[in-house]
Amino acid sequence: MEKVQEVFRRYEKKYLLTCEQQKALMDKVGERLVLDEYGLHTICNIYFDTGNYELIRASIEKPHYKEKLRLRSYGVPKDDSQVFIELKNKYDGIVYKRRIPMRLETAEKYLYHGIVPEEQAQIFSEIEWFVNFYQPKPSVYLAYDRRAYFGKEQEEFRVTFDENIRYREDDLYLAEGDGGIALLPENMVLMEVKIPESMPFWFGHILSELEIYPISFSKYGAYYKENLTHLFGEGVLYA
Repeated sequence: MEKVQEVFRRYEKKYLLTCEQQKALMDKVGERLVLDEYGLHTICNIYFDTGNYELIRASIEKPHYKEKLRLRSYGVPKDDSQVFIELKNKYDGIVYKRRIPMRLETAEKYLYHGIVPEEQAQIFSEIEWFVNFYQPKPSVYLAYDRRAYFGKEQEEFRVTFDENIRYREDDLYLAEGDGGIALLPENMVLMEVKIPESMPFWFGHILSELEIYPISFSKYGAYYKENLTHLFGEGVLYA
C-alpha cells in the first residue's frame, strides 16, 4: 500500500451553500484555488456508535471534547481494496484525525467481528482503546460526492465541496454500493474549509462579501436529528 498521511491536526469550518452561492464564490476565487488530482470523487463511510447512539448524542450537545469512529473508502471498495479506520476527535475547536490504512476484509473482521489484525500500526492502540471502551457497532452509511481544492499559494489551505450527501440504515457494508437517501435538498452543498492555523485573508474577505457564514453542522448529526430524535431525544445541530 502506498504511504498515506495518518495524522491530521487542523481547524475545520463548515458552510451550507446553495448551488448559486457556490458558483458566485468560485467565480470570485478564480485561480487561487486548484482542484486536486482526484476531481469529483465519492467518499463512503460507515459510522460506528453504541446501541443508544451515545457518541452522536454527546457530540451534538457541543462539548469541549467529542469523538467519532468511522470506516472510510474512496469509491466503492472490494475485499482487497484499501480503506481507512478513522478516529476523529475535536477539542476546543481543533480537529485531530488519526487513521489506519487497511484492506477492507481485514478492517471488517476487526470492526464487525472483533478479530484483531496481526499487523498493527502505532495508531492502532488508540483505536483499540476506543473500541474496547465503547463496543461500537455499525450505525449508518453516509456517502457524498466531493471536489477538493487546495490553495495555489498555500497548499495546506483546503476547501472541499460535498454534494449529493446520502445515507442508508441497512446494508451497512462499504462494498454494498454507494446508494442512499438524500440528506439535504438537491440544491444544497456543504463546504468545508480546512486550515492549519488561520484562514487566508482574501478568502475570508470573499466569504464576508457574499454573506456566507459558518455553521455548526455534522453529517452524522444531521442524519440522527432527521431520523432518531423521536427515539433518543433532541440535540443542537445548527448555530
